[in-house]
Amino acid sequence: MRLHILGICGTFMGGVAALAREMGWPVEGSDANVYPPMSDQLQALGITLMQGYKAEHLQATPGHGKPDLVVVGNAMTRGNPAVEYMLNEQLRYVSGPQWLGETLLADREVLAVAGTHGKTTTTSLLAHLLESAGLEPGFLVGGVPGNFGISARLGRGKAFVIEADEYDSAFFDKRSKFVHYRPRIAILNNLEYDHADIFPDVAAIQRQFHHLVRTVPGNGRLIVNAHDERLAEVLAMGCWTPVETFGIGRGDWRAELTEADGSAFLVHRGDEPLGEVRWSLLGHHSVMNALAALAAATAAGADPRALLPAFAAFESVKRRMELVGEVGGVRVYDDFAHHPTAIATTLAGLRAKVGDARILVALEPRSNSMRLGAHAEALAPSLADADGVVFLHRPELPWDAKRVTAALEGRGATVPTVDALVSSLQAQARAGDYVVFMSNGGFENAPRRFVEALRG
Repeated sequence: MRLHILGICGTFMGGVAALAREMGWPVEGSDANVYPPMSDQLQALGITLMQGYKAEHLQATPGHGKPDLVVVGNAMTRGNPAVEYMLNEQLRYVSGPQWLGETLLADREVLAVAGTHGKTTTTSLLAHLLESAGLEPGFLVGGVPGNFGISARLGRGKAFVIEADEYDSAFFDKRSKFVHYRPRIAILNNLEYDHADIFPDVAAIQRQFHHLVRTVPGNGRLIVNAHDERLAEVLAMGCWTPVETFGIGRGDWRAELTEADGSAFLVHRGDEPLGEVRWSLLGHHSVMNALAALAAATAAGADPRALLPAFAAFESVKRRMELVGEVGGVRVYDDFAHHPTAIATTLAGLRAKVGDARILVALEPRSNSMRLGAHAEALAPSLADADGVVFLHRPELPWDAKRVTAALEGRGATVPTVDALVSSLQAQARAGDYVVFMSNGGFENAPRRFVEALRG
């Protein structure tokens, strides 16, 4: 059966394509922008890529029949020429999450990682821990885990680790992606308001998380953030699965920081001390991710004491405080921050590490919620640990970013283009500074352009 994947170069759909190809399916796909690195990864797997969403991509041609099934990414909308042709010709179609749930995950022991923040890092870490335990898991991650170098694989073991997104599945299926995954073990890492383009309020997101909880069996496990009141409210809606909690100083799995920046901490399970973790990641949020992954790996049958040394070998996901260069004593980082809480916790971890050194932030409001202004009031407080902020205020941004920079009391400025942003930072940066680029989009390659500007 030949698959055609609409939106194939997205991280999730590209992972679906890679898994389908590894399963032996003939796979092809189309996207509005076919470009590296995903295009290179897919073509190396023998997957044919087509530029643009054209009806003819789905039509039969000499030597090339129409696809047996179209897998539709959630970026597709009505009015898209390929979508309209697919509907008019009554081609068989399905969402990516549904295809994954029915075709691959139904026969696996699924470990799902859900939460507003930290999904990609926690998913990558959980896969790494299971791999270190010899369980050879499959995985699908919304990024490229450093320990594996690929975003998805089938794995030879029974376990399959998946990043469980609360975003909707497709234009015809407005359920969250994660309801298709039917996990036996689910991490509920945190829950805040996000995705303002599809959720009217936090209660709507809680309802989707409750739907996920309903799918976890009674002989499974829920691993839940002990600090998060919204998750407690989700469990109060109904819970039929044993729950283990985690937190810093509280919960069934507890961390006690031995370094203020989160790079070292003691782990306790109940009253039992398990040992110390020392690793390269920073921040309280990273410690929470570590506890969640450790608890889930233990629920899957691994020995938690034996897992602790594996943390030191964990290589974080690209674009999670990724050091992209150091020039003249200026260290430049690329970070996938997309929410005020993620911004605040990332900067707090960096501040704990660098002390009084200057931190400069370049911020692009790239997510749908950011662009809509849903987080505007929380942005200035989230930047409290920054000594200077350059805010990319593109002309099409529908709200005035100066309300953010004004609240920074002289520490912030807005610029209309990436060129102006790089120039502004270059004028400010000096030896000993830490410069952090924060965006969940491509940011026009701004971090690396800034490094090159410093070298020049």
